[in-house]
Amino acid sequence: MIRSVSLILFLFLAGPFSLAGQDDFYNAGTIREVRIHFKESNWRHILDSLFVNAGDNGKLRGDVTIDGNLYHNAGIRYKGYSSYNADEIKNPYNIDLDYSVKNQNHLGHVKLKLSNVIHDPSFVREVLSYEIARKYLPSSRANFANLYVNDTLIGLYTNVEAVDANFTREHWGSHVNSFFKGEPLQLHYPFGQNANLALAHGTDSSGYIPYYNMESVTGWNDLYRLISQLDQGPGQVETILNIDRALWMHAFNEVLLNLDSYIGYSQNYYLYKDDNGRFNPILWDLNMSFGSFRDSDGSTHFQGISIPQIKQLDPLALMDFAISPRPLMTKLFSNDTLRKMYFAHIRTIVSENFANGAFFIRAGQLQALIDASVLNDTNRFYSYADFHANLTNTVGGTGAMKDYPGIKDLMESRIAYLDTLRGFSGQPEISNVTHLPQIPLKNEPCWITARIQGSGLALLGFRFNTGGLFSRIAMADDGLHHDGATGDGIFGAMVIPEGHAIQYYIYAENDTAGAFSPERAEYEFYTVQPMILPGDVVLNEFNTGSKSWIELLNTTTEPLNVSGMRLSDDPSSSKNLIVPDTVILAKKYLLIDVPDAISATGGSLHLVNASGIIVDSVSYGQQVAGKSTGRYPNGYGPMTYMLPTRGGYNLMGTTPGSGFLLFPNPGHESVNIEISITSGSLEVTIYNSLGKPVLDKIYHYTSSRIRSTVQQVDVSSLTSGIYILKVNCEGETTSKKLIIY
Repeated sequence: MIRSVSLILFLFLAGPFSLAGQDDFYNAGTIREVRIHFKESNWRHILDSLFVNAGDNGKLRGDVTIDGNLYHNAGIRYKGYSSYNADEIKNPYNIDLDYSVKNQNHLGHVKLKLSNVIHDPSFVREVLSYEIARKYLPSSRANFANLYVNDTLIGLYTNVEAVDANFTREHWGSHVNSFFKGEPLQLHYPFGQNANLALAHGTDSSGYIPYYNMESVTGWNDLYRLISQLDQGPGQVETILNIDRALWMHAFNEVLLNLDSYIGYSQNYYLYKDDNGRFNPILWDLNMSFGSFRDSDGSTHFQGISIPQIKQLDPLALMDFAISPRPLMTKLFSNDTLRKMYFAHIRTIVSENFANGAFFIRAGQLQALIDASVLNDTNRFYSYADFHANLTNTVGGTGAMKDYPGIKDLMESRIAYLDTLRGFSGQPEISNVTHLPQIPLKNEPCWITARIQGSGLALLGFRFNTGGLFSRIAMADDGLHHDGATGDGIFGAMVIPEGHAIQYYIYAENDTAGAFSPERAEYEFYTVQPMILPGDVVLNEFNTGSKSWIELLNTTTEPLNVSGMRLSDDPSSSKNLIVPDTVILAKKYLLIDVPDAISATGGSLHLVNASGIIVDSVSYGQQVAGKSTGRYPNGYGPMTYMLPTRGGYNLMGTTPGSGFLLFPNPGHESVNIEISITSGSLEVTIYNSLGKPVLDKIYHYTSSRIRSTVQQVDVSSLTSGIYILKVNCEGETTSKKLIIY
């Protein structure tokens, strides 16, 4: 019987995972150290030549040491456009760790992007901007790094996470779909099309090659389809573009005055097509945010915009005039509801980061972190005094950029101006968001309600799986949708959950403005979890002894809150509520330490949900010292003895006594045979479907005791099909069916 239980909770990751997420290489509270060593004494001249003559394809090999970890023969080149200068010592770097050594990486990262902070006396524009952006859409992480070349300090750089296959895999769970960067081979300004997504180069997708860099193997037809459907307006493009993500990108660029983007010369962004078939815009190159870039606003100030003018940059300026088409903005903003959603996103960014002064506090923290490194950077482009002053005040610039606005002065004026615009205020108020029943059943109605004041239209956006598409339906205040009385300001709508989650948000608007709840929707949303049912969470493995433990596995593709669940040897008992109030991530494990709680002589275990339904139960016999009891195959197979895999994937079962275990089955390159043996030989013969032996192996063992042996058998020579595998061990012959794929 399960007795007094002391709980120690552990969460374990199943399957492959990124070490970068564990170590957080881009933690903004750290300053990384990157050392490059070139064999060539004229390395700077070589890098200059490669940049001018070879572009992205030319790289110089060098050894790279990152925080003490050495990586040989990385590919190194300069990067950038306005930030590169052959006469400067401190140029920006692009480092490919796997350039010569396949799969070489640092904590999961194969590329380093080091920016030289040439257009930012404050040093914090890029890191601060990415921190803000990540609240609203998938964006790179960024921090700082001191760069040394051949043991000479070059200076303090910003270290920005690359937007690559690792990035898309982390945010969309895939990396092979169509993937582009808005980066023309030659920048045309002020009137050039560049990467503006306009239908301007004919009906052949090849006409768009000079304006976009394809990061995937294929995809030009997908990009052309996006461009052609965008040309027809938001109603046509919704199936191939994540419109809400585009609105967030525009809102971010407009609030933070990041004009070196789609706004100014229509460049510096990525597009990744997710598994739903929609392109997702991704921000890139934020080193000239907060008004540092003022060469063009894409509109009437196409030859340059002053600091006073940029403070009052109209977020809808391109609707009146654009030096070249900007359909990713104008086509979307032509829709009244999308325009109000856009302003709702602007309001959220302002409210959460600027109106409350949080940006200035955070900028000061970042400057305090890097203060000594900036002082030691003798190759910086501005004085140490400018470094401190630019957080508040305008300081002089270099080259075409004559001055850089003080971040605090700029943003205080910016939010004061935005507050005067129609659509920025006067929005409906959404509160008291709730749902009934509290624990809905799959395929049964769930009512979602909210109090909404000052609204003429209310919409419920919902989906039933993470990463899926949101559908939108109208909410009603008619007394027929669990919304109370007609006209009482309570709006309701019904959904019927089809999966393991309901994810939703609410949008409301009136004649003036719109509002979301939660405010960061669609990037953030409310989540309702339907009742956990049999098969959703399983008793995957347990172990007896002085340190007994039970392992639960979430078999679904959604996070599951197991609050209220209990473990017991008697499902009718209300005692022994030992499952903690926590969330088990999709396909992940919850490990519960239960000292002396499981009988070594056998018994049963039952996992019961909050409604008293048995979710999983197992019966077990005499336990074996040094072994655990677990499901094999992992998550769904029968219980068998195995070597403990505490909080991890059950790799194999152990078969005591006669017979053998064959895994994996079906197999491919190799299979494993687990069998109890003392000494002598293990003869393995594989027969094809005609009964002809196609593989014959003999393995010899010497031992003084019975032991469980796992023998790997190479089957790479076999073609796909069904075989019979026969094992002869110590005079006993046993056969099993083997499938090769």
